[in-house]
Amino acid sequence: MKKIDLSQANIEPFEKIGKEWMLITAGDSEDCNTMTASWGFMGVIWGKDAAEVVVRHSRYTYEFMEREGLFTLSFFREKYREVLSYCGSMSGRDTDKIADMKLTPVDIDGTVGFKEAYLTLVCRKMYAADIDTSSLAESEQHFYDNDALHKMYIGEIISVYTGEE
Repeated sequence: MKKIDLSQANIEPFEKIGKEWMLITAGDSEDCNTMTASWGFMGVIWGKDAAEVVVRHSRYTYEFMEREGLFTLSFFREKYREVLSYCGSMSGRDTDKIADMKLTPVDIDGTVGFKEAYLTLVCRKMYAADIDTSSLAESEQHFYDNDALHKMYIGEIISVYTGEE
């Protein structure tokens, strides 16, 4: 993996997050969990380049996000779509998704990414809060019909790595 400046990454968030999807990962190469996400955003807050993701309380990754101060967002080429689908549908409580999908965890900057990712953002958690469903527009309430709450995490993007092409 090669460290680059964020400005070199040429990130188009609507494409990266909404269409390519990403793995949200927290922990280290020996003890981590990852999950697929297609919701989130990137921008500037509090004068810092940042990314925001949401993780449902019921997800195993939630425990890692709560415990750790760092997390990564990893982006993969289309040939990894099956890997992303699997990591979004299986729980790390029940199976070792990383081993099942033959991903290679790599320790970076005190957290973990994957050798197979072509782009990895290392984020330092700056803010975390449960989504307040009483503040949601009525049109968005259906996302929480079963009380499956999300917690929102805003992370400062502290480093960026390119990897496998």
